[in-house]
Amino acid sequence: MVQHVEQNLQLMTKRAVKAENSATKLKQENALLQIQLKNYKTENEALRSGQSASLAMVKQNADIALQNLRTVITNSRSSIKQLVSGAESLQLVADLLKSIDRISEMSDDGQ
Repeated sequence: MVQHVEQNLQLMTKRAVKAENSATKLKQENALLQIQLKNYKTENEALRSGQSASLAMVKQNADIALQNLRTVITNSRSSIKQLVSGAESLQLVADLLKSIDRISEMSDDGQ
């Protein structure tokens, strides 16, 4: 009977040691997971900050592109006006040359 009790005590001691070892391992794993969680939270905040900065940069680039586009539109309108004016001047010169041809033809006929 005493031997049986001693065997039970030894088994219980082994179980207690195993349980303590498991508890220690779980505590260590928990500590590592807590550190990892903290690192992930920090990284997540950094990514969010970076995303905000990226969005601000995109907005700034879009504003610059819009400003450049407006400048190009203004300049192109001016160029188109100059082109139309030049075309009208060329048409006037063409009409004058045509008139000169008619005048010279009339002069040739009249001589």
